[in-house]
Amino acid sequence: MRPGKLPADWLKRHAFSHLGLRRHDVLVHAGIGEDCAVIAFGDEVCVLTTDPITGAAQRIGWYAVHVGCNDLAACGARPVGVLVTLLGSERETEDSLAAIMADVHAAAVELGIEVLGGHTEVTPDLPQPIVVVTALGRAPRSQYVTSAGARPGDALLLTKSAGLEGTAILAADLATRLAGVVAADVLARARSFIARLSVVPEGLAAAAAGAHALHDATEGGVVGAVAELAEASAVGVELWAEAVPVADETRSLCAALGVDPLRLISSGALLIAAEDGAALVAHLASQGVAATVVGRVLRAEAGRWLVTPAGRAPLAAPERDELWRVLEQA
Repeated sequence: MRPGKLPADWLKRHAFSHLGLRRHDVLVHAGIGEDCAVIAFGDEVCVLTTDPITGAAQRIGWYAVHVGCNDLAACGARPVGVLVTLLGSERETEDSLAAIMADVHAAAVELGIEVLGGHTEVTPDLPQPIVVVTALGRAPRSQYVTSAGARPGDALLLTKSAGLEGTAILAADLATRLAGVVAADVLARARSFIARLSVVPEGLAAAAAGAHALHDATEGGVVGAVAELAEASAVGVELWAEAVPVADETRSLCAALGVDPLRLISSGALLIAAEDGAALVAHLASQGVAATVVGRVLRAEAGRWLVTPAGRAPLAAPERDELWRVLEQA
């Protein structure tokens, strides 16, 4: 099988049919487009998620903590801590593994959370280290948000811009290939996108403002996030390709590598479904977060569409993220 997420049809046939006993205190269960479990604890809920970092070669501890906490924020939950599993390859040194943990610590300090524990080992046959983070957060029981709440008539908003995480990874991991093709100052700015990965501020702000649904745009990029939100909410959608913000640095790298920025891993960009898109854009701007209306939610029977200058095409989650395709060619 090729690297990347397993397809939704495999999950439906082989994963979601093997989920143990369904418990009454689990409020949000496993499903397409849902990155978090939500468990009832009195007046609050505990929100849990887990994610590996497998596509990046540098700063993987930093990525892992932020990606995990982004999933919590996309549920309206405030992060509390992370459990970290660090699997090192046999080629690693003590110093290289220590550098990963230093990045874990730095990201945790930035987010105000604790590293609660985890597991470390050297694992045979790994080509590079892998970090897996399980993140835990909390929210009032009346205020958590899921990917399943989008309603026909809602506006779709995207914070920041498409392809943020992919841009940072490509600029760092393919620096040699891109040197002389993309200007050095553009590559430097692209690598700095790693500092934009957190969606915790906008996730908490959007949830408090009454957003109907939130979804972190990770693997599969903006197109994948819209498709997953539509699947979770059982609705139709229109994504307006020309409205999706794409940073100049992302455009430059994507042009050089033949990458579609709308299908490039986009941690740092939060997809939001809300009744009044303009009002939420203004509210997020007052919190220092840029957001753009990029589409709308339709009735299920209206279908799911990507709207481009060439017309309307069916919208579906990409079979794989653009990052994997490019890294295989490197």
